[in-house]
This record gives sequence, C-alpha cells and structure tokens, in this order.
Amino acid sequence: MISPILPTRTFRKIAVGERVQFSRTITEADVSLFIGITWDVNPYHTDEEFCRQTPFKRRIVPGLLTASLLTHMGGLAGFLATEMKFQYQAPVYAGDTLTAQAEIVEWDETTRLLRLDGRITNLLGKDVLHADVFGFPARQAADQA
Repeated sequence: MISPILPTRTFRKIAVGERVQFSRTITEADVSLFIGITWDVNPYHTDEEFCRQTPFKRRIVPGLLTASLLTHMGGLAGFLATEMKFQYQAPVYAGDTLTAQAEIVEWDETTRLLRLDGRITNLLGKDVLHADVFGFPARQAADQA
C-alpha cells in the first residue's frame, strides 16, 4: 500500500512492506536557499557558463538537496535516521518534478531499528537516487512498556 503520508507510528505498529511517497518540483528558489544554507558553491550548482562545458550542459541541483526529499517522509512518520547511504543515478535540474518513495524493508524488534529502501525518480520515471536508510521510529509512553 502506498499512502501520501505515513502518520507518526510507534515501533510496534510498523510493518515491513509499508511504503510512502510524495512528489515535489524543485525550484530555483529551493536551490538558492539550499546553497545559502550549506554554502555548497560548487560550480556545478552555481555557474551556468562552467556547466555548458560539462556533460550536464547546465547547472545541476545539489545531490543532498535531492536526497533531503526523503527526510520529509521521515519527519511525517516521526522517524529519526541514524545512517543514510546514497547512490546518485542521474542529474537533477531546477524545474524537475521528483517523486520520493520509501519502503520499510527490515525491522529489528531487539534494537528497535528499521531499514528503509528509498528511491527518487523524475517525471520520466528515471531513477535519480537510491538510498538505504537506517533509524528508529517515534517512541511513545505506551510503546515503552
């Protein structure tokens, strides 16, 4: 089952196979704000003239901005990541609409850790990022017993 948002859940109420997804268009303003916050002034993200000389032909969105779409879903679920591994598959450009999806693929009742399989695709259905995310869900008083 895919839902637009995954409500805050305690560990005992999460099941392997649950998926969540959402779509968002990356704007020039998003890129500018991200660069302003991170100071990632790499010419691949900031210099149109430089980029014309590269295989990308124009500025690309910072990879961590793309990857950060997965944190939106974690925030909705009250999920705290402890480790994130990313594999970038294709460039993302300002104006691209991306769909981020995460699926619970493992959970360990002893450690209370989950593993999520993350994937981000563009409008053409092309994978732009794969992610392996480890962490733990929200813990409520009733769940601590």
